[in-house]
Formats: sequence, C-alpha cells, structure tokens
Amino acid sequence: MLAMPSGTLACPDVDRQRRLAAQLADMIPGAATIRVGLDDPKQKWPHPHAIVKDEAGKTVEPSRTAIRVAARWILRAWPEADWTRPHTFDLAHATLTRSDPIAAGRGR
Repeated sequence: MLAMPSGTLACPDVDRQRRLAAQLADMIPGAATIRVGLDDPKQKWPHPHAIVKDEAGKTVEPSRTAIRVAARWILRAWPEADWTRPHTFDLAHATLTRSDPIAAGRGR
C-alpha cells in the first residue's frame, strides 16, 4: 500500500477490507463467512485453509482454487492477526474475528 506525501495511506484498510469482501462474495456465490486458518487437515505443516459458510451456517463447497485464493487473500489483508488460531471473515460486515475452534468444528 502506498503512502501519500502526508504520510497517510492511499487506501484506508477499511476500504480494502470492504473491497476484499465484495471480491470474495463475487468469487464464491452464496458465501456469508469464511473461516481461515493455517490448519489444513490434509497437510502436515501449517498451510492456508478455509471453510466457507452461507447465511444459514451450511458449508458451501467452492473449488479448491477458490478456497486457497480466499484464504491467502484474507491472511494477507490482516498480517497482524494471530494466525496460530483460526479467524472468521464476515463478508457482509467486512470484519475479521477470532474463531472459537469448538464452535467452528460443529456443522462441518
């Protein structure tokens, strides 16, 4: 992100997060939330992983590529987040919150 001569960012983070939410909603139709972490169960080492849910809380099954892209974009948008624990990105509000691992595992 580039800074203007005044030292302020050329693109505030809130706008960036809203654009990201809009892009992900377009890329994954029906998605309401995306739970992201470095806990891909198919990998032995930390690897980006995402679980997409619709408004009703049902899992949406986008393509493997869409899941990887979504996870990486979200990880990069919040580099300061503690990614040792999963987080949930709410597309309607463009907000990221730490996920409760017990609640996140239900309804998988």
